[in-house]
Amino acid sequence: MSEATVVGSGPNGLVAAAVLARAGVTVTVLEAGDEIGGGTRTIEALVPGLRIDHCSAVHPMAIGSTALRDLDLERHGLRWRLPEIDCAHPLDGGGAGLLHRSVEETAAGLGADGALWRALFGGPSRHYDEFSADIMGPLLRVPGHPLRIARFGAPTVLPAEVLARAFRTEQGRALFLGTAAHAFRPLNRPLSSAIGMGILTAGHRHGWGVAEGGSGAIPAALAAVLAEHGGRIETGVHVRSWRELPPSDVTLWDVGPDQLPALLGELLPARVARSYRRFRYGPAAFKVDYAVQDGIPWSAAGARRAGTVHVAGPAAETAHVEREVHAGRMPERPFVLVGQQSLADPTRAVGDVHPVYAYAHVPHGYTGDATEAVTAQIERFAPGFRDRIVATTSTDPAAFSGNPNFVGGNILTGAKDLRQLVFGPRTTLQPYDTGAAGHYLCSAATPPGPGAHGMCGAHAAARALARLAR
Repeated sequence: MSEATVVGSGPNGLVAAAVLARAGVTVTVLEAGDEIGGGTRTIEALVPGLRIDHCSAVHPMAIGSTALRDLDLERHGLRWRLPEIDCAHPLDGGGAGLLHRSVEETAAGLGADGALWRALFGGPSRHYDEFSADIMGPLLRVPGHPLRIARFGAPTVLPAEVLARAFRTEQGRALFLGTAAHAFRPLNRPLSSAIGMGILTAGHRHGWGVAEGGSGAIPAALAAVLAEHGGRIETGVHVRSWRELPPSDVTLWDVGPDQLPALLGELLPARVARSYRRFRYGPAAFKVDYAVQDGIPWSAAGARRAGTVHVAGPAAETAHVEREVHAGRMPERPFVLVGQQSLADPTRAVGDVHPVYAYAHVPHGYTGDATEAVTAQIERFAPGFRDRIVATTSTDPAAFSGNPNFVGGNILTGAKDLRQLVFGPRTTLQPYDTGAAGHYLCSAATPPGPGAHGMCGAHAAARALARLAR
């Protein structure tokens, strides 16, 4: 029987391990930390019983993930929960752009921009499950549905700011640019529309769901699948070199590419090592978690029912602060993403005290304290918020960097600039191959990128299984 080692137990490492184990491979997962999950973990903090997600929190790309669906995680306790409204982007004065799961309902709320919203997302969301395999993997390959992928992909090549000019209302522009900002990159760059278009299309098909009980339910279910097929996980094992690994036919690495030259040493071809050392990380996240009495009193009524809220003001402000952060300057009013997971999943709350998850986009390696800036941004659109705060805790970029894949606090495992978005960690048609025989990269640095969808791990496992078959 073939043997595999997986280094790292984020969702990609665990999906890779589960896929290999289901195929009959003996799998051992080695995790440096004391618990599995990487950024996809949930803790109890601030108030006894209050459930707070560590990093990964809302999962529009995971619910429809073929990797997770094929592993039948629901059988192992994973339950998806959806909010009444997926996302809101409040504006000064009390209005808001509201993102519903229904394209029609979203379009109806956007007035003059309704027709454009239908044109951008109506057809693609209806057919998302057919062509998702084409966008949830390497971009440079022959697509299985060329016409549908061409229809979806044409707008994605545009800078998000350019595409946003087609919207006639501030609600439409802000809602679109706020989602495009999930890429942590300037919105005037080519392909900066791509990640936002993908999130919006997937969300219209499957919703911006959360895992019941917390995002930690995802790695827990993956670990149960692995155990069911004979795999095992060892925590507290810090791997510093391939020589420390148990004998294996294949090894999959859920790590940042820049770590591989040291880990694989002479096994790695020199040109590949040079590429991995040049791998770039982008802006960081500064996270503030709140325990809030009776939730956030948003001025915009729709935001009180939204699982995710983009706190960034008008579209022009969103575009400006993303450019500032990318240039290494901390804006006075940063882009803040707020998660109200307990609206969809009441098990997160304790009585009338709700967890509020919020992070700001800040410069790479930012060393200041953005807690007040985050609080002030929420207060700007929800007067009286401060008075409801029971307790807070903050996670700065240095704390996120405790996960070696989040260098400088960059929670996306790499900058999503043009080259890395198209090719992944190096210029190649096989981004999961390292060039070292039997060693594969499966982290979120590879296509299709960050999220709890596990597709990076599934693709890397497919490459490893093809080698074992040979």
